[in-house]
Amino acid sequence: MKYRTHNCGELRKSDVDTQVVLAGWVDSIRDHGKVGFINLRDRTGITQIVVKDENLLKLMREIGHEWVISVSGIVSLRPNGMENPELLTGEIDVEADKIEVISKSKVTPFVIADEVKAKDELRLRYRYLDLRRYPMQRAIIFKSEVYQAIIEYLHNQGFVNIETPILGRSTPEGARDFIVPSRLHLGKFYSLTQSPQIYKQLLIIAGFDRYYQLAKCFRDEDQRRDRQLEFTQLDVELAFVDEEDVFELTEGLMEYIFKKVLNMHLHTPFKRMTYEEAIEKYGSEKPDTRYDLFLTDISEIAKKSEFRIFKEANTVKCIICEGDIPKKELNNFENIAKGYGMGLSWLKFIGGKFSGPVCKFFSEEVLGEFGLSKNSTVLIVAGESKRVSKALGGVRRELIDKQLLQKSGKYDFTWITDFPMFEYDKDTGRLVPSHHIFVMPKEPEVIENNPEAAIGKLYDLVLNGVELGTGSIRIHIRNLQEKVMEIIGLDKDRRVKEFGCLLEALEYGAPPHGGIALGLDRLIAIMLNIPSIQDVIAFPKTLTGVGLLEGIPSEVDEAQLKEVHVKIRNE
Repeated sequence: MKYRTHNCGELRKSDVDTQVVLAGWVDSIRDHGKVGFINLRDRTGITQIVVKDENLLKLMREIGHEWVISVSGIVSLRPNGMENPELLTGEIDVEADKIEVISKSKVTPFVIADEVKAKDELRLRYRYLDLRRYPMQRAIIFKSEVYQAIIEYLHNQGFVNIETPILGRSTPEGARDFIVPSRLHLGKFYSLTQSPQIYKQLLIIAGFDRYYQLAKCFRDEDQRRDRQLEFTQLDVELAFVDEEDVFELTEGLMEYIFKKVLNMHLHTPFKRMTYEEAIEKYGSEKPDTRYDLFLTDISEIAKKSEFRIFKEANTVKCIICEGDIPKKELNNFENIAKGYGMGLSWLKFIGGKFSGPVCKFFSEEVLGEFGLSKNSTVLIVAGESKRVSKALGGVRRELIDKQLLQKSGKYDFTWITDFPMFEYDKDTGRLVPSHHIFVMPKEPEVIENNPEAAIGKLYDLVLNGVELGTGSIRIHIRNLQEKVMEIIGLDKDRRVKEFGCLLEALEYGAPPHGGIALGLDRLIAIMLNIPSIQDVIAFPKTLTGVGLLEGIPSEVDEAQLKEVHVKIRNE
């Protein structure tokens, strides 16, 4: 018989008395003696099958969960009061006149249900079963809808979708490369591209003045809940633009996605703050601006204390939190500050009285200058200004995660602008790029005289405390590009060896250009309020980079290694 005429989530009241054929997985079975019920599931939903025929009841009693079956029958209206509002098909049943078993299933290692108690390792080992669960299917389908919205919007804006190579050359981009040995060229390697940065600039120089790509990127870096070894980013590049053009385009794209997929209106233009403002106010270059929890400079108050560390510190800042934070959490915050090489002090104002280890260093009059009127806990860090801010920024993130109610359903976009082009690396004693080396400086003459003070035409888009994307206006003049490379320690030979094709292309009429790369897995996770991007990727790796389903990374046959001129050394 025909496997199916309709999907399991498709039938409605208007289909009553229609002869249909459905196929899918057995979600549940209920045997009431003379009548049985099968919930049949596919990715579109569930339809309840009613079984009354004796022979079909016998067959039903042999069928197990997750078997694949096909059912023929007539669509009928459910009796009054028996509707199921939780199902899209909840007003109808299909009365079976034929059931065919297509394939059987062993007992699954965990229950295929919305809520699952299985550990992540088991879910990843049997990912194809985990993906049958509604929350997982919803995330993957939702991701597809977002991709479709992106394509529609950029197509209407005149962009061309161009694929760039995955096999490229190794370049210093901030993370380790995955390298691929060449079979035909002894001792030489390809690199899996960390991002299409150089390729997209070359495409702009080639005259494709509006390029985009849903790009696969590969970075051999330690994983977190918002990182995977391979991920997808939206790459966008435009010619003859400055920052404002990129902001306007990106905000329009976000508006379109949220309206199309969530039917939600975003308020634009998005908030903006400079890098310095973000560090000063939030202690982070990717602040979660949903919360009115700010860093407050109390240096003047602190200098009136008798506490030597406060009196001698360059800067003293605090976070004032409502309520009485327990000692266990305060110890946790102290450990977070230590991770930034800083100490954390605290005091409390509870029931109109001050308490805490540093209270004894303040007079009552000076304590009154904190201006506290509600029960509060004050978390204090003293030292060099930027280190103080970053330590308190780490504490602030922990406060939001552990102490405050998460504001799900709220999406707070912020542009962070005016990043310094370089950072000082104390290990190498050199300047290194704060993002990458292709950024146009706001004042090119500063590069010559004082590169440490150079500010780049560089911007990040932050959503709910997550760096969603980063972009810049690029350098389109060879001499300036080489100067930036020289500042970070690339001599002429290395510049030509690693970036020769781009440097040469910049001499053949390169237009001013810029763009942005947006992490799509992160965007989907935030839109769905899912804590880890692992659950919006069909086949992710564990935090240690292992594919439990496929058993990777795996050993390679000696003959294959010999073919690509690679020998494994046992250390």
